[in-house]
Formats: sequence, C-alpha cells, structure tokens
Amino acid sequence: MASGWAPDGAVQDQIDDSITDAVRLARSRLPTGPGEIYCQVCGEEIAETRRRAMPGARTCVDCQSGLDRPRAMSGINRRGSKDSQLK
Repeated sequence: MASGWAPDGAVQDQIDDSITDAVRLARSRLPTGPGEIYCQVCGEEIAETRRRAMPGARTCVDCQSGLDRPRAMSGINRRGSKDSQLK
C-alpha cells in the first residue's frame, strides 16, 4: 500500500536498503589478511582456537569484546516526511 507519490513496495525498498547498508558496514569491519599471534591492544597471545576460528584476528577475545560495543548507526535518513528531513 503506497501513500502519496510513493510507488508500491517503497517501504520494503527502504528496509532492504537499510539492511544492505548494515551488512556492507559489518563486512567492512571484518579483519582481512594474515592474523596476529599477539593482541595488538594488550600484547597477550591470541589463543590458537581464535586464530583458527577467525582468520585475520588481530585482538584477543577480551579486547575484541570491548571494541565490539554497540555503535550508533550513522544512518541515512530515508524517511519521506518533511519533519524528519528538517532535523
């Protein structure tokens, strides 16, 4: 059900675009290349099980847990109302 000038499926298109952006952002944050033996943050040895499970790991589990705290989405405003565009 479209409202105004929006085509049918416009809301779903917005949802799909938001999910695609979030997946792209998450993939860009994954480590690439050869991993490290010692954590780049604390200097402790990274467990071999982590290195096998996560190729390219550069931090130990404890330090990575601290880095993985939720971040605010930069968010592109995809709403069509005038109020949301004025903020």
